[in-house]
Amino acid sequence: MNISKEQVDALNAIVKVAISKEDYADKVEKVLVDYRKNANIPGFRKGQVPMSLIQKQYGRAILAEEVNKLLQTSLNDYLVEEKLDILGNPLPKVTEDFNWDSDDFTFEFELGLAPEFSVDLAKSKVTKFEIVADDKMLDEQVERIQKQYGKMIPQDKVTEDTTVLGTFSNEENGINNTTTITLDIFNDKKTAKQFVGKKVGDVVALGTKGLFDDDHKLMDYLKVGHDGIHGLDITVDFKIEEINAIEKAEINQELLDKLFGEGVVSSVEELKAKIKEDAEAQFAQQADQKFLNDVIEGLIENTKFDLPAEFLKKWIQNVGETPLSAEQAEVEYEKSEKGLRYQLIENKIIAENDLQIQFEDLKSHTAELIKKQMAQFGQLNPTDEEVEGIVARVLSNQDEVKRLSEQVMSEKMLDLFKEKVSGKAKKVNYQEFVKEMYGE
Repeated sequence: MNISKEQVDALNAIVKVAISKEDYADKVEKVLVDYRKNANIPGFRKGQVPMSLIQKQYGRAILAEEVNKLLQTSLNDYLVEEKLDILGNPLPKVTEDFNWDSDDFTFEFELGLAPEFSVDLAKSKVTKFEIVADDKMLDEQVERIQKQYGKMIPQDKVTEDTTVLGTFSNEENGINNTTTITLDIFNDKKTAKQFVGKKVGDVVALGTKGLFDDDHKLMDYLKVGHDGIHGLDITVDFKIEEINAIEKAEINQELLDKLFGEGVVSSVEELKAKIKEDAEAQFAQQADQKFLNDVIEGLIENTKFDLPAEFLKKWIQNVGETPLSAEQAEVEYEKSEKGLRYQLIENKIIAENDLQIQFEDLKSHTAELIKKQMAQFGQLNPTDEEVEGIVARVLSNQDEVKRLSEQVMSEKMLDLFKEKVSGKAKKVNYQEFVKEMYGE
């Protein structure tokens, strides 16, 4: 057997595999002998069928199977030995005059090669946001707690100070969401006045354009996806189902103990400090995610290299169960190109910085997730044995191991980017961060 590589250009190559009769003859003969032992052909006793008949009936199929096995094994070994960094899989070149009656065979495969490039994290410049819970947010959260634990008093009519439970709907756009609102959520006082004096069962028609001071609130109140809120200019109906006035709860020790446990918080000032601490911990996760996304986008944009595009399109055409047309493959390639570029960049970053996932990393990450989930259900102090037992069960599932490994690697990448990517820090409140997040 002889395997050789012809370099077409920096990103494409042809591998030729020449197989001679001596490479496969013994294997084919052995399989034919086994077939003869077990063949049941009318007119012959089992094991006594003439080899010429076995050869005639099964020879071509066995030859093709054994040659293909040898071909795949040899090609894979060659790629590993030569340390060829390929994209996709080798694509066999079709030979119109291929002859299985020949003793010797030559097969050719097209290869798409990974490009050579460098990644310089030090050149990346990304804003690192620090989101602060400002006084306005803290006051609103205290008031929200007072309303949440306050006394609901049913009302006959809507006033400026009542809360209204109802359903936003628009059948054509698939909107149907029941929620509670207060009249101060609307951007225009004229909109709020449409509700004043209304009763249970009444319907108020509202235009979505400019309905709120921030269009992103449409996502919460109408349950519309982010892509759907841009330019949304429709009419929605709001059917009133309940009208209530709220007698706000007093912020006293009894309420504070109910919220945080006995003696943990003992004043409004400490309540605000606790709200600030919890909110900013959540905000930090969102800021980290934006930082990670921005670094990734910057790397994709600024790390320049070519891909074997034509090879990849051809590979996409043939990789699935159902072959695609050239036009379909073009569309799929355009969809996947950005992801492929980042995959190559990420692999290089991982290799150059020796980012490895150890099993202890995976166990520790999983244990922390489990403790957080248990805390949500009131189990604040689980034993180590309880947590370890759940970790063992979770990590016995390979799909979960893959998903959690991706999370651990994402954390390692985030830590690396924080260390090596330069950028100015910027303090913002949450509303300012939302505008930065969505570029609005």
